[in-house]
Amino acid sequence: MISRVFIKEHLGFDKVELKFKAGLSVFTGASGAGKSVLMGAIMSAFALKDSEARLVEADVEASFDMSEVGIENEPVNSFKMAREKSVRYFINSQSIAKKSLSLIASEHIKYFGAKGLGELNGDRFLRLLDALVKDKNHELNLKSVRELFLEYAKVKSELDELNEAESKIEELKEFAAFEIEKIEAVNPKAGEFDELLEIKKKLSKKDKIEAAWQKAQRIYDLEGAVIDALNISDLNSDFFTDAINELRVLQEGLNMDWLDEVDVEVVLDRIEALNSLIKRYGSEEEALLVLESKRAELNKYENISFQKSELEAKFNKLYNDLSGLCVNITKARKGALGELESLLNGYLSELYMPSLKASLSEASFGESGADVLSFEVAGVNLGKISSGETNRLRLAFIASETQVLNQGSGVIILDEIDANLSGKEAMSIANVLVKIAKRYQIFAISHQPQLSSRADAHFLVEKTQNGSSVRQLKESERAPELARMISGEVVSEEALSFAKGLLESAKA
Repeated sequence: MISRVFIKEHLGFDKVELKFKAGLSVFTGASGAGKSVLMGAIMSAFALKDSEARLVEADVEASFDMSEVGIENEPVNSFKMAREKSVRYFINSQSIAKKSLSLIASEHIKYFGAKGLGELNGDRFLRLLDALVKDKNHELNLKSVRELFLEYAKVKSELDELNEAESKIEELKEFAAFEIEKIEAVNPKAGEFDELLEIKKKLSKKDKIEAAWQKAQRIYDLEGAVIDALNISDLNSDFFTDAINELRVLQEGLNMDWLDEVDVEVVLDRIEALNSLIKRYGSEEEALLVLESKRAELNKYENISFQKSELEAKFNKLYNDLSGLCVNITKARKGALGELESLLNGYLSELYMPSLKASLSEASFGESGADVLSFEVAGVNLGKISSGETNRLRLAFIASETQVLNQGSGVIILDEIDANLSGKEAMSIANVLVKIAKRYQIFAISHQPQLSSRADAHFLVEKTQNGSSVRQLKESERAPELARMISGEVVSEEALSFAKGLLESAKA
């Protein structure tokens, strides 16, 4: 429920603050007063319409699914559209993209304006039809279909993928075998490339190292002379002896004789082969992972016939199980189809619309079975009826849904749904809206006194010298406004009397 709206600097409206309660709120006023402008501003807070307002705020007492945008629900969620250099949107003071906001809000706020099928989608009609089925096993069958269909869709996807792979099997097998052969030909070991580079480095320095140590050998020839010089000088020679011994240990540990047995060409060829693999796969470890993956892939291709046979058997069982359940579901739905028609036609008759005819046709499997529910109004499909008829059909559906399921919530915004209708037609819409308003909050722009007389709250939009204004009428102000709607700016006694009669009948 929208509990508060604040609008600042929007066309003729300088500053507006309105508070709302549940039920039916009607907005009236002379043509051009700004009713549609006001309604557009309200919807702009939810990114459902564009607006030139500088600021629009709307407080909503409802819970929204905002997990994907990381916004938490508050007891009262605050929606805001602010225009500075650009338009920005907020929920609970957190910035949000326009598209995300409209998706979040559209689940709770419905606009009946231009022609649109809106609520009239097959899934919601099927849910309503299912609620009318008397078969005690129907709900269990629907649950089983939902569970089986998820498995069926998964197996079907795997089978489709396998069939596609099978058509390219030889090419895929050849490519996998090529990758395996390429890696196995090198037979890499983890860390081998770095080890070989170190050997290569030592090989390239071997001659220089040996020549350097050859020159350094003279230090041992002078060892005795240095010790004698230290002793004669009464200096301790232990440090020199220790250093010479450490030098011998290091030299002996630097044994490079094994390098004489290393085949330089073999090392260089091995480095080149490993380097080629590393360039292709990133490292020896990655190449080994690819090798393992391609072996598994090749094994899968070589066993594809067996896998396909297993999947086909599983698919056929699921298909047969689903088919059996769907036959029972369709049969049960057909049994309730007449009751759905009667229910909807009852409201359509009340709304002075021709009857509709419902029909079930076969469809591919889905989570709700294998049925498509379609309608014709006076022999015309829903896509071709007028916008006024579409919106009255939407009201009939919502009223039926509310009656059968005893549930429903949100806000419905109606822009002149009773335009160009006779008095009795306008009253019929008012009566249906009163029923729907027990579950939904409704905002309706109206030029007809019948609908306005049934409102829980009546707001008057007026042109003033400074622009436009809107205020909620007191109970004593409603009859004169209804009379104006009946007779025009000059209110006659007959119109005033008729208006009072409408208000009295609404209380009855």
